[in-house]
Amino acid sequence: MTDRTVKAAGRLPQVTARTVYPILFAIGTCHLLNDMIQSVIPALYPLLKDKFGFTFAQIGIITLVFQLTSSVLQPFVGQYADRHPQPYSLAAGMCFTLAGLVSLAFAPGFGLILLSVALIGCGSSVFHPEASRVAQMASGGRKSLAQSIFQVGGNGGSAVGPLLTALIVIPFGQHAVGWFALAALMAALLLARIGRWYAGVLAAIRRRRTAMAVAASALPGRTVRTAMGILVLMIFSKYFFNACMTSYFTFYLIDKFGLSVQQSQYCLFAYLAAFAAGTLLGGFMGDRYGRKYVILFSILGAFPFTLAMPYVGLGWTVFMAVMSGLVIASAFSAIVVYATDLMPDKVGMVAGIFFGLMFGLGGIGSAFFGWLADTTSIDYIFRVSTWLPLMGVIAFWLPDVRPGKTMQAKQR
Repeated sequence: MTDRTVKAAGRLPQVTARTVYPILFAIGTCHLLNDMIQSVIPALYPLLKDKFGFTFAQIGIITLVFQLTSSVLQPFVGQYADRHPQPYSLAAGMCFTLAGLVSLAFAPGFGLILLSVALIGCGSSVFHPEASRVAQMASGGRKSLAQSIFQVGGNGGSAVGPLLTALIVIPFGQHAVGWFALAALMAALLLARIGRWYAGVLAAIRRRRTAMAVAASALPGRTVRTAMGILVLMIFSKYFFNACMTSYFTFYLIDKFGLSVQQSQYCLFAYLAAFAAGTLLGGFMGDRYGRKYVILFSILGAFPFTLAMPYVGLGWTVFMAVMSGLVIASAFSAIVVYATDLMPDKVGMVAGIFFGLMFGLGGIGSAFFGWLADTTSIDYIFRVSTWLPLMGVIAFWLPDVRPGKTMQAKQR
């Protein structure tokens, strides 16, 4: 890395003159491996429920512990990284995931399962804020595209995880989870190489520290706070719905249509694959048409598909699930980049907050829907959750943060 490629100093996240695709694809690959590992946990639920006799409430608690450990630390990791970047923390965090996988493969009961998923969650907390920061550093100004390449890796991993679980873990049992430790080891080695590039960029920045001041938001503080509040509600509606899908869609298909565990995993894979494709689509659209409109379209636009899902046959149910995943997935990259545009000097902290909310609200949603399923039925929770995307209407009140628009807002 030479001074010629450096565009900014201090904590400014975009530091390369051109989009560094090798780094983006590498960090996206690591995100794929990380989230593939994480997606093994909900894909294991039918097996764990049968083996240990867990209730739906206990399944929800497992998800809650995993999601909370995946979320609580993220804003603090991001805030620390904004002030003191640690290039090799990415590889170190993956070691927590590796330890959690080995423990989960041999966990004899509920307590050790909770500890195992907590270790995997801690690895996720370290990974996401710094990895999102790396993606924006390598964006060359195409921030939505960079965030989407990073995010589509994670969504792709989430889609592949249940498929691999159906092919490897379900036939061979809980101990087969240990094979996923190889993916964690591969990710740790790749993240060490990314850390070397990251360290080189930081060294170049230090040599040019006086070249440019840290960016600041052009919007009034009250507008920023209002917009952040709206984005939090968007994350709530998106990930409460997604928690119901990822944790209980397989149970819903088994209960309503009599599918086998493996068949239900293939249907979950179809939903998660569409989710991954939608993420990449959202990145292209966000840079071209504005992130506000992508957010509005992606969440509110999914509502007709989600609303119809509980009232149609098997084929149409899977089709509606795929379409809702494709549309609603495009929101997250746009939300993260939109939020960092609001607070451009705090990219790590903002990424940590929103990734933390994603996991935390997903965990709370899973626990809530698990309790509700025990109290009512699996069919009932799907009829309730499918109304959540309607909350996307509040995106109309987001300010436009495209260049030129923010200066007009500041002058008003």
